Amino acid sequence: MLILATLMATSLATLPGCGGDGGSSSSTNTATPNAPDDGNDGGDDGGNNNGGGDDGSDDGGSDATGRTFLIEPGPDATEDMVNAMIQLRPGDVMQFACGYFDLKEGLLIQATEDVLIKGCGKDKTVLSFRDSINVTGLEAINVRGITVEDLTILDSPGDAFKLKGVKWGTLNGVRAMWSGGGGTITADNYGDRLQVECTKPPMNEGDPTPDYIPSSASGRYGIYPVESENILVDNSESVGASDAGIYVGQTNNAIIRNSRAIYNVMGFEIENVQGGEYNSNTAECNTGGFLIYDLENITQYGDTSVMLNNLARNNNTYNFAQSGLVSIVPRGSGFITLGYDNIEIYNNTFEDHSTGAILYISYELVDGKGNTADKKLDPYTEGLHIHNNVFKHSGYSLPPPDLEKTLDGNIENLLPTLIGLKNLPTLNDPTQILSSLQNLANLGKGAHILWDGLRDDLDADCPYPVDANGDPVPADENGKPQLTNEDPNPSCHYNAYKFDSNGNRKLPQWGSCFHDNDMSSDSAPYLNFHGTDGLELIIGLADQDLSLLSPDGLASIVTGTLNFPADTHLSDHDCQSRFGKVLEPLPHVTIPPFERSGDIDPAPSEEVVEKLCNTSVASGEINRDALEVNCPRLDQYNLFADPHDPRSMPNEGGMPFVLNSKLFSDYATKYRVAFIPPGTKAIYRDGQDGNNLNGALSFPLGTVIAKTFAFTDESNHSEQLVETRLLIKRLSKSGKPMWEGLPYVWEKDDNGEPIAVYQPGGAQVAVHWHYRDANSGKLLTGSTDGYSVPNANQCITCHGNDDRPAGSAPIGPKVRNLNRPYAPESSFMGTSGQGGFPRVNQLQAMIDRGLLSGAPTLEINDKGIATNVERLPHWNVPGDSGAAANSPEDIESRMRAYLEVNCQHCHNDKGAASNTGFYLDHFRPVNVSYGVCKKPTATGGGSCGRQHVIVPGSADKSIISCRLAAQGDPERMMPPIARSVTHDEASALLDQWINTVVDSSYSNGSACN
Repeated sequence: MLILATLMATSLATLPGCGGDGGSSSSTNTATPNAPDDGNDGGDDGGNNNGGGDDGSDDGGSDATGRTFLIEPGPDATEDMVNAMIQLRPGDVMQFACGYFDLKEGLLIQATEDVLIKGCGKDKTVLSFRDSINVTGLEAINVRGITVEDLTILDSPGDAFKLKGVKWGTLNGVRAMWSGGGGTITADNYGDRLQVECTKPPMNEGDPTPDYIPSSASGRYGIYPVESENILVDNSESVGASDAGIYVGQTNNAIIRNSRAIYNVMGFEIENVQGGEYNSNTAECNTGGFLIYDLENITQYGDTSVMLNNLARNNNTYNFAQSGLVSIVPRGSGFITLGYDNIEIYNNTFEDHSTGAILYISYELVDGKGNTADKKLDPYTEGLHIHNNVFKHSGYSLPPPDLEKTLDGNIENLLPTLIGLKNLPTLNDPTQILSSLQNLANLGKGAHILWDGLRDDLDADCPYPVDANGDPVPADENGKPQLTNEDPNPSCHYNAYKFDSNGNRKLPQWGSCFHDNDMSSDSAPYLNFHGTDGLELIIGLADQDLSLLSPDGLASIVTGTLNFPADTHLSDHDCQSRFGKVLEPLPHVTIPPFERSGDIDPAPSEEVVEKLCNTSVASGEINRDALEVNCPRLDQYNLFADPHDPRSMPNEGGMPFVLNSKLFSDYATKYRVAFIPPGTKAIYRDGQDGNNLNGALSFPLGTVIAKTFAFTDESNHSEQLVETRLLIKRLSKSGKPMWEGLPYVWEKDDNGEPIAVYQPGGAQVAVHWHYRDANSGKLLTGSTDGYSVPNANQCITCHGNDDRPAGSAPIGPKVRNLNRPYAPESSFMGTSGQGGFPRVNQLQAMIDRGLLSGAPTLEINDKGIATNVERLPHWNVPGDSGAAANSPEDIESRMRAYLEVNCQHCHNDKGAASNTGFYLDHFRPVNVSYGVCKKPTATGGGSCGRQHVIVPGSADKSIISCRLAAQGDPERMMPPIARSVTHDEASALLDQWINTVVDSSYSNGSACN
């Protein structure tokens, strides 16, 4: 009882902080820490079995007793959930009771370890996120050891379950589901709607279906571990995802077992995984069943996955994806692979697939020979071993082509028709058979196994790839280069490791072996359809170019194309006969036991917090002892001369600063101050010469950075204080420096005085603004009822990067963004308070005040700008880049400054969006990784139905333009945090840049077509 009493007393005083963004009002029904979990359902008293290793009795979970936070259905459920999730420490449990929950925010777990999220069964606990303001249902980021079990997530705007940067993660007995087109699943009907059968999938859009109506408006991924390690998905299910149901991406060591995917576009996906395993799963009534492949231009490349004891049946639902690679998957596909080496498929059953049971294809088929932009990616799957499987009823009804897509240039949808044409029973009278696409669709068939027949030839002149320093990248035991997103894109794809000294391919290692499979006689066993040879005939038919149907036209294509007809020589893959051996069995995935890191400090007691925060200090001194803890009120740190006004002069020599280009937050005015401990200095670090590309100045321990958000109305000389966020650099008990973020929301105390209260749970505030921008001079006016103070756990999403100090490291104070004279963002303060700080170059001011070391001698011009170090322009001032105003160079420089400050903190190869492969680093060339003709990694509504991130010359076709302009749609809005309205001026500049500056001369600029 003593432990319980202490936990209850300290629960509010020990809330962890936010990564610089946060705040909330207090809950009226605060989730209460209760007795520890009894451990009867997969977790022990300390938490969970974390990714398939040993259970909690051996993983360190028993070293400390955890707390259980019970969340009940009802109007307070969202607030209770948020207040619980921001408190989770090692060994804690968040328990959702039975029932239907209507949740208004996502469940986000950040930067903790060994925690358990649980319901009372996936048929009994349903978390609906239909009305959530966040894109993801449950998201765990940078967590070491998490188990989620026994609940359903329903109608998430984007992904249902997402694990990003998780080590040891288990999803057990969970369901991801969307209502689809059959009406909303509610508290009244969920008992009848959660169970979905697979009897008659709709093969074409609009076909009747008795089971479930899929919808392109559904979210993207059901279960999505990405950039993670040691992942187990067990006894789980996904229903209705508009991209993939259960999708493990860019991960090392992943097991998906005993799970089911139904009525998704793609049922299961293993993407860019090193060490994956499908075991005893069922894929049914999807467009495609299973997929193992590599995507281009993302963090890592995959190798070695096994697929055993699975059932793929009746995956014949029409493709309802909006865009991306998944949108070209033909319905009726049991398994697909492309661009992934070393796959073993055995003891599986594939039955009733209208295109083919297995599609063995390459990126050459999709992109054309040599046209795959990412030269680090091997376009071909090799080391494919298919044996001891059962195949039934395959290739009996190829999907018809989509003429509308074809006219838009998306010819990939013609490939099934091409396969059918090459497998026609006769070509003796082609003018009779090939008179229309309908005849092709009716007469052509697929097979149990379809291969595009494409392999690369030795490129003897292609050099071995090198890293950013010019050194050879590592190779595996077979000589294959091990490349990542941090390596530059080579000029060619190196493939010498596949060939011997005589230039002959090493077989069967870099080939494929098929043997001992049981194939039903009602379908062709195998077709090699020889790539796209003859595709011009299909395109001509689509255009009704009847000249191609003349005897001469057909003769020139059919008889003149050596590889036009498909061949059926399955013996080509009989490795035992050809080479005297088959491919070696691949290892199963083993997940090592989980152990806590010990890096997460326990929460201090209420007594410690009260003592430190109430310490008396002399006038003008900061209460530095209190910086070790999260004080209930901002004034307890004594940071400002006026404790009721964060715009007053800072104590202890704190330095106000502004940025050249700032993060957009609904037109908020911001007041920033850096408090560097007396006798210490920040260290100058810029991004030149390839150093510290994305980082800020290096600040000493004890530094506090304060940022106050206010809304200015110059028409009546008023300013509304909304929140102040602190970043404090602390030393953890394990000896590691880390940044802690604390949000304080401004209220009135009993005497009517402004007071900032620690509120990490998030809030929405009605605000308005009317002022002239200090840089552009433009009058900005507007209002919103939904200015969002993010909750504490949303903030490390932006502030936590793998190449910066742990926790919520600063984003804004980079050399290039500080290189300017100080001037407040609005004229409201005049020369009082921080408005009276000297208007001199900020870097030089830090040097002169003894706050910055290691800086070069600055050469400052008459505008107060150091000309010999890097600088970002004001994004909204034409000509501020140094180039002629509104010239292509000026527009691009200003747009890139905006994208860096508003997007790059996530969109870099170490950030929260690293898995997208879309990076906006300041020093990165504008190429495919910057979005030029880059296909989206994920689709769903977030792609806006568009095919590429940036389409040269066409903002209307570019995903990024849609997302920056989006408002009120959490699946589309970018940035997704800290804004509720569209930044119209920035959206206009982005469209101007894409429409008038970016063209086909840019690297990869012609690849959109």
